[in-house]
Amino acid sequence: MSTDNSIVLPVVDLSGYLHPTSPADKARVIAEVREACSEYGFFQVKGHGVPLDMQKALLQSLRNLFSLPQEEKLKLSFLNNPCRRGYEASGMSVREGDAMADSKEPFWVQKAFYIGREDPVIERPGFYGPNVWPDLAEEDFHGPVWEYYQATDKLGKMIWEILLQGLGHPPSLMEAFSKRPFVQMKMIRYPPASATLPGQYGVGAHTDFGGVTVLLQEAGREGLEVWHEGRQEWLPVPAMENMYIINCGDMIQNWSGGQYKSAKHRVINKSDHERLSCATFWHGDVGASNPLNPSDPDRETVGQLLVKRFGRQFSLSKTVVEQVRAS
Repeated sequence: MSTDNSIVLPVVDLSGYLHPTSPADKARVIAEVREACSEYGFFQVKGHGVPLDMQKALLQSLRNLFSLPQEEKLKLSFLNNPCRRGYEASGMSVREGDAMADSKEPFWVQKAFYIGREDPVIERPGFYGPNVWPDLAEEDFHGPVWEYYQATDKLGKMIWEILLQGLGHPPSLMEAFSKRPFVQMKMIRYPPASATLPGQYGVGAHTDFGGVTVLLQEAGREGLEVWHEGRQEWLPVPAMENMYIINCGDMIQNWSGGQYKSAKHRVINKSDHERLSCATFWHGDVGASNPLNPSDPDRETVGQLLVKRFGRQFSLSKTVVEQVRAS
């Protein structure tokens, strides 16, 4: 299918919501987000409140992590962690329908890393618990990464508040599903184009399963494309400094009765440079079901939806799957 470079995703300036000078400022932001999510399921944001220095420190931390010897990263494999935190090796994220493994790296240099809420005890079962951290100096990884996680956690929650108001709900509705939200962050290094095989994507076409995704792209390293159903074509998304990409997942589409879209997207790194990105996924409480429509006959919880989606793609134990399905 074609890619039309003349079409770009809407850009929303969130400063009017963060620092309004009148009620009209907030109303404008809410309306722009509502329109973007209804049309595209994606939009770009500036004026988001995450300092540029913090973003750059996060990207440098990723470089520090991904330059470690492979054997050191494999010791932190998320498959050995009950909370699915840590390092992801090649072939662990094959989506249904993909012809071959994602090329987030060929097997000899594959790199991705997950963190989430920092809880001392493993609970429900494995959604909450401690992170694992590489053996790097505090200032080289843990410090900048954790500071960034907290900032994008806050941004993701704010986007949820805006989305709710766009549907006519008060921001206080957040209380129904954000007492202890499940917020996961994934850090990725994509290989240069020369290191991939024909037909192999950085990430194959997919929709996100759950809530709000807050995506940072390394400036100048394009690769993300969004499928526009109406135009039947892939829209390239520029990687601009200090600009975030926001999108809605399947859960938001379902909870909103289809008023907000969950769009397919993919990553194709066409350059001969590595490409770094970082996505923070803000879903909500694991035990929460649709708060927008309490009479919705589909009462699947966030945790049940997650297991339904990722049980086909990742190595979740049968015990975890059955416990969540029964909750």
